[in-house]
Amino acid sequence: MRLFIMYKKLEQYIEELKADFDSITSSRKEKLREVADYIRSKKESGETARLNFICTHNSRRSHLAQIWTSTAAHYYGIENIETYSGGTEATAFNPRAVVALERAGFKVENSGGVNPGHEVFFSEQSEPMICFSKKFDDEVNPDKNFAAIMTCSDADENCPFVPGAEFRKPITYRDPKESDGTDKEKEIYDERCRQIATEMFYMISKTK
Repeated sequence: MRLFIMYKKLEQYIEELKADFDSITSSRKEKLREVADYIRSKKESGETARLNFICTHNSRRSHLAQIWTSTAAHYYGIENIETYSGGTEATAFNPRAVVALERAGFKVENSGGVNPGHEVFFSEQSEPMICFSKKFDDEVNPDKNFAAIMTCSDADENCPFVPGAEFRKPITYRDPKESDGTDKEKEIYDERCRQIATEMFYMISKTK
């Protein structure tokens, strides 16, 4: 049961991406279902599933995955999920990724500064998701009994052991950073945002 009415533009975006579930390859669906099984097992044991999405800089893909997973959990009324993100190093939440989220229908407020905090809203009634770049073991993230979801191959290879993680799964995405400064920048960021949104919504839909 959903507790919040989402922004109209975001609601429409979600309805469109749900129609794209069939575009997800079978191999990726298998990985996504494994994470869904982990979430379901935590629910069945009366525990909270804590998902920490990890990439190199915690600037693009890991934030997109965290935000879309949290949004999907609220959309489907799944209450036992907490989402986090981090990197092997900290930089800043990239403004191109932020704008892609705004184009999808989120409202984002930026506190300013070198590594600003961002309040990300999917509804006028909801509390914001607080997003800023940080290392995966930052004090705001869980230090035990969580799932480490590796969203880039570099982080997966360079961080073979994530302390405290009881479950680990690589669900990697191509870095939209490669389009920075090109005439395809907007297209690539929107494409990656949509891909991650579609897969995270599919994953959460399989926890019901």
